Amino acid sequence: MSRIGKMPIAIASGITVTLEGQTVKAKGSKGELSLTLVPEVTISQGEDGLTVAPVDDSQRARAMWGLSRSLVANMVQGVAEGFSKTLEINGVGYRAEMQGKDLKLALGFSHDVIHAVPDGIQVQTPKPTEIVVTGIDKQKVGQVAAEIRSYRPPEPYKGKGVKYADEYIFRKEGKKK
Repeated sequence: MSRIGKMPIAIASGITVTLEGQTVKAKGSKGELSLTLVPEVTISQGEDGLTVAPVDDSQRARAMWGLSRSLVANMVQGVAEGFSKTLEINGVGYRAEMQGKDLKLALGFSHDVIHAVPDGIQVQTPKPTEIVVTGIDKQKVGQVAAEIRSYRPPEPYKGKGVKYADEYIFRKEGKKK
């Protein structure tokens, strides 16, 4: 039995959730999101919030149960508070700056890397070595942060590159003579 799927999804004040068949729409202060659930699960609204349940005891229905609950919970949290990921840049001459709606990265290549920011995502550079990605869709925020990190992932010897703020880089010892 899914421990995550059993938990009800609490709906904070100021958020409206509408159910139309398998489609869930959430509207809050940050924006509006919608999600169509797979037919193997059902969703209902009660006084304690939203509840997701499998339609039968098949393997796929039980697998989709916890996933669907997590997706709906992330959607409700996104329209209420939003999500953010912070990236740090380490390296001599490595820096980031916003250029209109695009992010311009100097990462030690012969050219600057220009990353187009998709709709629904905001990117700020409070410092030249810090990037903050924010938005209401958790998957989109994580994807954009991963794409920015993939231009120059951190290397284990000096730690140069783009890394998440809470990421630990396992450092290796260099060559010994």
